[in-house]
Amino acid sequence: MDWRDRGLCLREDPDLFFPIGNINSGQVVIQTDQAKSVCRRCPVTQQCLAWAFAVGPVEGVWGGMTEGERRAARRRAARRPAVTKTAA
Repeated sequence: MDWRDRGLCLREDPDLFFPIGNINSGQVVIQTDQAKSVCRRCPVTQQCLAWAFAVGPVEGVWGGMTEGERRAARRRAARRPAVTKTAA
């Protein structure tokens, strides 16, 4: 069974995860919070988020993060210095 078949989002209106409008408007904030609430209870949140990062820019709430939050996380990860192994 694919992880997508176990997502709690399957029991919700798909539009919940794709808010339309200004990201700072009241209704979009409420809708985004509701979508993230579903994600917090979901057993496949990590797989969903990993998929969204692997695919690249994808609209909507995936793995409990908005597109903007995932973009910011990618930028933070790119700025981190690479960890290298040192010989002992």
